[in-house]
Amino acid sequence: MSYRRGWIAVFLFSLSMINYMDRIALSIAAKPIQHEFGLSPVGMGYLFSSFIWSYALFLLPMGFLVDRLGAKRMAALGILVWSTATALTGAATNFATLIAARLVMGAGESTSNPVGGKVIRQWIPASERGMVSAMFNSGSYAGPAICSVMLGTLVALFGWRVSFVIAGAIGFVWLGAWLLFFNSPERVRWLKTDEREKIIRERESKRAVGDDEDTSTKHGFQTLVRSRTLWGLALTQGCNVYTQYLFLTWLPSYLQTTRHLSLAHTGVLAAVPYAAAVLLCILVGRFSDQRLKKVGVGTGQRRKAVALAMLTGSAILAVPFTSNLGVLLLIFSIALAGIASTTSLNYALLNDLLPSSKHIAKAMAFIVVGGNTFGMIAPIATGYVIQATGRYDWAFGIAGLLLLFGASVVMTMTRAPIVSVESETPSAVSAQS
Repeated sequence: MSYRRGWIAVFLFSLSMINYMDRIALSIAAKPIQHEFGLSPVGMGYLFSSFIWSYALFLLPMGFLVDRLGAKRMAALGILVWSTATALTGAATNFATLIAARLVMGAGESTSNPVGGKVIRQWIPASERGMVSAMFNSGSYAGPAICSVMLGTLVALFGWRVSFVIAGAIGFVWLGAWLLFFNSPERVRWLKTDEREKIIRERESKRAVGDDEDTSTKHGFQTLVRSRTLWGLALTQGCNVYTQYLFLTWLPSYLQTTRHLSLAHTGVLAAVPYAAAVLLCILVGRFSDQRLKKVGVGTGQRRKAVALAMLTGSAILAVPFTSNLGVLLLIFSIALAGIASTTSLNYALLNDLLPSSKHIAKAMAFIVVGGNTFGMIAPIATGYVIQATGRYDWAFGIAGLLLLFGASVVMTMTRAPIVSVESETPSAVSAQS
C-alpha cells in the first residue's frame, strides 16, 4: 500500500483510537465515581451502557447523512460533539449529569463507523481492504491500551475529573488535522495522478458469478434490509460486540475487585491484552487479503476467517478456571485478539459482499446497530450477574457462548451478495460456497 493512502489508514486508526479512549475513560475511573456517587453494580451497569443508547439510536440516521453529506463534514461534526461531551463529563455533579454527558457523547460517536466504512470504500482498493479495515478497527483497541495506562495514572494522581478533560482535548487535535488534509481521492491535491487512478479503478469489488444486477443501487436501503446476508453480518457483529463491551466496561473493575489491584496497576495490566489485540488484528487483516487474492474478495470466502476469529475469542470461557494472573492476561489477550479480528474482518466482508459503494455508510451503520444492540445489554447484564452471584464467572460464560453462536451464524447466513431476496438466485448462492 502506498504511503500516501497509508495516511488515510492513519486517520482512521487515530479516529477509532480517540473514540475508544473516550469510551473507556469511565471504566478506568469507575471505582472513584462509584464511591463518590454511591452507585451499586447495577447502577454502574446502566451508567456504562448509557452512551450506547444514543449511539445506537443515531447510527442509521448518521449513516444516511454520511452517504449524503460526505465523510469529511460528518466526521468533523461527530468528533467535535463527542470530545466536548467527554471533557464536560469531568464537570458532572450527580448521576443524572453523568448520564446526560454520556448520551451526548454516544450521539457524537455514532458518526465514526459509517465514516470509516465510507472512507475505506472511497480510498482503498478492494485487495487492501482487509488490512485497512483491521487498522481502523485496531484503533478501538489501541485507545483502551493507551488510555488504561495514561488515565489510570492521571486518576490516581489528580482525580477522575481531570482525566476526562484531557481525554476530550485530544479529539480537537485530530479535528484540526482532518479539516486541513482530508478530502475524497478526486479532490485532494497531495495525491499523485497514478495513485488516484488506481484507487478509483480498483475500489469496487468484482461481483460474484450470478450477481449480474446491482439491485442495491437500484432500490436503495429497502433492498439492503431485505438481504439475509446483511442480517447475518449484523447478528454476527452483535455476538462479538457483547464481549467487546464486557471488556471495555467491566475489565478494570474486575481486576480491582477480584485481583485487588490499584488504579495504576489496573491501567498497566488492562493495557496488555489491548496492545496484543492491535498487533494481531492488523496481521490477521493482512493475511486475509493475501489469502483472498486467489479467489477474489467478492466470493465471500472471508466469512471463514470471521468464524475462526470468533472461535479464538471464545477463549474467554476459560477465565473462570484460572487464578494465575499471568495465565489470565494470556487468555484475555487471545480473546481480545479474536474479538478485534472478528470486527475488522466482518467490516471487510460487508464491503466484499456489497456490490455498490453508494450505500456503504448505511449498510455499515446497520451492522453496527446490530452490534451495539447486544453491546448495550452487556454492561447491564453483567451488573445484574455480579449483584446476583457476587462473581464474574457467568458474565464470561455468556460472552463465550455468544461467540460460538456467532461463528455458526456467519457461516450460514452470509453466503450470498447483499442484494434483494429475489436476486439471491441459486447461482449466486452457490458462487459463495
